[in-house]
Amino acid sequence: MKLLEVINVDFSLRHFLFPLMRGARERGHEVIGACAEGPLLSAVRAEGFRVEPLPPMRSLAPGEQIRAVRALFRLIRAERPDMVHGHMPIAGLLARLAAWTAGVPRIAYTCHGFLFNQPGPWTRRAASLALEWLGGRITDIFLTVSEEEAADARRLRISRRAVAALNGRDPAIFHPDPAARARIRAVLGVPKERVVVTAVSRLVRHKGYPELVAAFQAALAAGADAELWVAGNRLATDRGTDLARLFSESGLGERLRLLGYREDIPAVLAASDVFALPSHFEGLPMSVIEAMLTGVPVIATDIRGPREQVLHGVTGVLVPPAQVDPLAHAIIELGADRELRARMGEAGRQRALIRYDEHRVIARTLDLLGL
Repeated sequence: MKLLEVINVDFSLRHFLFPLMRGARERGHEVIGACAEGPLLSAVRAEGFRVEPLPPMRSLAPGEQIRAVRALFRLIRAERPDMVHGHMPIAGLLARLAAWTAGVPRIAYTCHGFLFNQPGPWTRRAASLALEWLGGRITDIFLTVSEEEAADARRLRISRRAVAALNGRDPAIFHPDPAARARIRAVLGVPKERVVVTAVSRLVRHKGYPELVAAFQAALAAGADAELWVAGNRLATDRGTDLARLFSESGLGERLRLLGYREDIPAVLAASDVFALPSHFEGLPMSVIEAMLTGVPVIATDIRGPREQVLHGVTGVLVPPAQVDPLAHAIIELGADRELRARMGEAGRQRALIRYDEHRVIARTLDLLGL
């Protein structure tokens, strides 16, 4: 079978679809990727995959969407895939529309988070719901990454057959690693007893960085011996406020390390003591799974996605979104108790091995796709 995997940008294909593409090829299928061109595609192409360039498909501007649908339609007519599998709200809708127009036999979609569940004007959320409902009418296989959003899809009749496929990471890559911990902390000159709190994500406001910076300021003011590592960058297609000023004016000084985009995230997490992702909305964040597999306790917000990953008080701490004080309290509590961190980290690792092992998740996803 020829499978066309469509997503918005190179970052998403590299970090979300690459393992799925490998899995489909291992089952004997021809797999083609399609997304906006970018440097992160070099690793994908190095393994022999063909990735066709498309517009980024992260904007609601009608002109950009029309150009993207036309490009997708031309690609589909040229390749004649047996299945088109779309991802992300805008790219997934446009991929399905082009596939339906071109008469593709099977159309699949994986929802990585519904826009109508995100904070914002009711008009935007209503329009998103309407588009998801219309997209569901032309979708043969409807998957989500979180259980809660699969239930949303069924309840709202977007797709009565919606199933959660989940997300996963490879335990052979993400695991406790004392040698990596010692190496990274030595390179960065971290004092032995200092607690490292790490955040890994794109540098956008909805990942909760304003609250995280303020909470860390409060934790340091309360006497915590800790520092904050931020790994990630801002994509060219990201919208909203640039966070450079937030970080430069944080007053955290040497207690804040902006690590940028890193290829050695497994080692960075192994060198960490606490992982924090105080997002305002999520699908089912990969970074939380990575931290859990590495045995690092997680502080996350009580929202769709993270609240089905993190067991409050067992594998980490759930805090209300967009609030500073509970987040600061969680940082202080975990930072002060080494045994609690170890206990939560091990419990999180065991939970992730059961639920989020990449090999099992990929096999389940391929089975659901009928591949």
